[in-house]
Amino acid sequence: MITPLLLAALALVLTGPAPALLARSTWPYRIPRAAVALWQAISLAAVLAALGAGIALSYSTAGEPGEPRFDPTAPRDLAAAAVLALTAMVGIRLLWAAGRVAVGTRARRRRHRDLVDILATPDGLIPGLRVLSEETPLAYCLPAIRGARVVVSVGALDRLDESELRAVLAHEQAHLRARHDLVLEAFTALHMAFPRFVRSDVALEQARTLVELLADDDARRRNGPLPLARALVALAGAPAPEAGLAAARSSTVLRVQRLADPAPNYPLLAATTYAVAAALLIVPTVTVAAPILEALATALD
Repeated sequence: MITPLLLAALALVLTGPAPALLARSTWPYRIPRAAVALWQAISLAAVLAALGAGIALSYSTAGEPGEPRFDPTAPRDLAAAAVLALTAMVGIRLLWAAGRVAVGTRARRRRHRDLVDILATPDGLIPGLRVLSEETPLAYCLPAIRGARVVVSVGALDRLDESELRAVLAHEQAHLRARHDLVLEAFTALHMAFPRFVRSDVALEQARTLVELLADDDARRRNGPLPLARALVALAGAPAPEAGLAAARSSTVLRVQRLADPAPNYPLLAATTYAVAAALLIVPTVTVAAPILEALATALD
């Protein structure tokens, strides 16, 4: 009975206090890549711990793996079956949400790309660049395995000088190369998998900010910090389509302040963060897998 209690406690910590504490911290912005890995580990470990708690509780109530002794007339076994069914429902909701987000996002992005190809003008400055005849300042990308697009409007071109435009395009290309959209899809699916009254926006919002920082770092390395900072200010508040990743979509003040600092380099902090992320994933996995593997080994002897 100790294992399900520990896993349930871990799931509660990883869905409540840990994300809240991490979201209030500023150090993750120094190491956005490692911070994304940590947020992924927290989210995945919370799910694994919750599922593991349900499975372990059903085992401890109704019997060990390989030794089923389910009695439909026994309240204890009925409770174990209910817990297992609830656990399975959580897993099914996760799979359903992941499929729904993947299909819906790609459909919206495909429709948007088709409209852009009809309404915008190709530009050979970078591959896939399209220029919209629109005075509203727009700069965003539409990721895809094939046919990714970077879209800027005439209004954005009017506001940006040549170096600023290069920085914005480098930022969008960084999103496309790293497939940051897939990172956000995973967080969105996890967010959508749970009812509104239990889910939190913290992990998804933090992931959105961190991938923007990652793209900023790439653009900074290629063009220096100043042109991108000026471009972010020039495009601040610009609208962005739901299907795209936009250069100035969020956290403009934070990003400009960060660009004003020297290039971030915190190897020890990053290594520690990666180690914590790995530990978060290993603990619930081993805790759940160990009794199952032990039972299988016993059955094979």
